[in-house]
Amino acid sequence: MKVSTLILVLLCALYTANLFAEDMGTWRQEGQQALQASKKLTPRGHRAKNIILFVGDGMGISTVTAARIFEGQQKRRDGERNLLAFEKLPYVAMSKTFSANQQTSDSAPTMTAIMTGVKANDGVIALNQNVVKGEKDAALIAKNSVETLLEMAERKGLSTGVVTTTRVTHATPAATYAHTSHRDWENNSQVPKPAPIADIAAQLIDRFGDGKIGNGLEVVLGGGRAHFLPQGLHGKRSDDRNLIAEFQQKFTADYVDNKQALDAINPAKTHHLIGLFDDDHLQYETDRVDGNSEQPSLTEMVSKAIDVLSTNANGYFLMVEGGRIDHAHHAGNAYRALADTVALSDAVQLALTKINLDETLVIVTADHSHTMTLSGYAKRGNPILDKVRFSDHAEPALALDKQPYTTINYVNGQGHVGHIPPDEMVNKPLTPQMGRTVNLNNIDTMHPDFHQQAMIPLQQETHAGEDVQIFAEGPNAHLFHGVQDQTYIFYVMKDALGL
Repeated sequence: MKVSTLILVLLCALYTANLFAEDMGTWRQEGQQALQASKKLTPRGHRAKNIILFVGDGMGISTVTAARIFEGQQKRRDGERNLLAFEKLPYVAMSKTFSANQQTSDSAPTMTAIMTGVKANDGVIALNQNVVKGEKDAALIAKNSVETLLEMAERKGLSTGVVTTTRVTHATPAATYAHTSHRDWENNSQVPKPAPIADIAAQLIDRFGDGKIGNGLEVVLGGGRAHFLPQGLHGKRSDDRNLIAEFQQKFTADYVDNKQALDAINPAKTHHLIGLFDDDHLQYETDRVDGNSEQPSLTEMVSKAIDVLSTNANGYFLMVEGGRIDHAHHAGNAYRALADTVALSDAVQLALTKINLDETLVIVTADHSHTMTLSGYAKRGNPILDKVRFSDHAEPALALDKQPYTTINYVNGQGHVGHIPPDEMVNKPLTPQMGRTVNLNNIDTMHPDFHQQAMIPLQQETHAGEDVQIFAEGPNAHLFHGVQDQTYIFYVMKDALGL
């Protein structure tokens, strides 16, 4: 066990007596305080000037719970009673995430539901369910395109922005501005020939301005630089278009590719901003911090985006995605998934300090869940990534196979045990190290590179189909209640902006 891991385990045990010094009066007092606070809630029923939509990609309920505990324990607090920033928002609802053709969805149809108010099929972006994945008929695609909330905001003269830790052409951000029958058609070389269908990166430029939709997105920050550049400039495009240069010229935009350049942007002098900080996705938050990266954090990108968008007196719509939560889950790597969830929480907290909730609707939700589970009856305060222990100083609990087990596991995935970088997990061949074949006694399950065990062997872990949460505050936030279809989020946002 690493020294840092041992210290965390000992500290959790050391603080247990003080952290959990609770009695019947504790719960009664806190219950009454919560009740009185609820009675003071007053709906903000007027129109919103701005909307900030936060999407934790793959951030299901178990992820939120585990991240809450993870953050608290990392800060040497009571993890179970900790709250992430967005969990403190007063209005909460449940969102049903099924797509038009699947019980368990991918990000393309789920974000389409959020951004257009209609259901779509697997892999399809901002088109209705009359179009199937991979459709090559451009006329059919155009006929069945559905306007997104971002496009509506552009038409009304609001500023618009997209911030993500993935490629800006990835499914979730793409569903705010693009329309395509295949989420993987991110640059022109990926579109089947001779289909006359615009790739996602090109749509970010070609669909806006010049008398079309609005005057172009004011802020675009994330990864995916290679999809905007020709092969001669180390990009992936085969049409020789330099879309970064085109974006700059068409929208009189500033372009940045590192944290220092982003920091130097003066919002008062910046009308349009595009920042592409990696050829592919941005780094996981854990690796960004440990590697002294030149990439900005999600919080830093959100801060600059709000500053730039706020210069428009008409208001703005901003979509922020914590996209690599999903990727870490697919790799069966809970540490990075939880760390990126905490990073999203930090970005929400920062945003709340920069806005006026009387005029800005803040929504935090997920597009879908993952198969990560919490189980095993671990004692209160047990490190969330550790092996299950029933009491202080106890040896790890043993399953029927006489092996220890962890609180967090995945229902499916590669199920490897060991220190394997998470990005290398995807598409890695199955090995004998599946599931319970490896004894965890001498393995540090709290290490960032540990991959939790899985029951069903797959090339990578899958999404899950259960409902996800919606957290909200600001104008119209009180309309989030009960169990709603995912499409409902669109209608609340549209009504809030009066579109």
